[in-house]
Amino acid sequence: MYATHVKAFDSVTHSKLLDKLAAYWIENFLYNRTHQTRVGKSLSSVAELMSGIVQGSGLGPLLFLINHLKKFGVSLKLFADDVKVYAKIVDICDVELLQRALDSLADWAEIWQLLISVGKCCTLHINDSLCRPLCINGNILPTVTTCRDLGILISSDLTPSVHIDSIVAKAHQRANAILCCFVSRDAALLTSASIHSVC
Repeated sequence: MYATHVKAFDSVTHSKLLDKLAAYWIENFLYNRTHQTRVGKSLSSVAELMSGIVQGSGLGPLLFLINHLKKFGVSLKLFADDVKVYAKIVDICDVELLQRALDSLADWAEIWQLLISVGKCCTLHINDSLCRPLCINGNILPTVTTCRDLGILISSDLTPSVHIDSIVAKAHQRANAILCCFVSRDAALLTSASIHSVC
């Protein structure tokens, strides 16, 4: 099951992060931050930030660690505000444990005031033996045959063909877009133009 939060970096509450981390140095990273917006040559007044984490910071992704789900016997992988929850399903009890883990994730997200982007969540079954719909906040998660995970298309059969096909299709689109920029289709001229543009 893949899940992501809605604007987590922009909305995570500082006081709850500090309670979670219980570390003084984190306070210096989060508090006394201000924000200004520039439009053209105009600059807004300074506003103090009450929530949010600096995106692109090395520390930011660490502040989203969710480790309470392991008590349900599931595994999870985290990257910033993206969560991948997975489990080996042998019988219906394993499915129920996975659902309880998702319920716990939804409860955690509500306590932390981080909405889960249910529309971006999905379920990917590697083996369809005991498939049963999973839910978050009463919403049934769609079961998909492929899912993008950190830029890689993962398929339910775990073969790389879907990802490779996607890359090849994008390469063809870009090559065709470049070719459309040239009036001439003379191979020698096109080869000469590409060699000179590289040098």
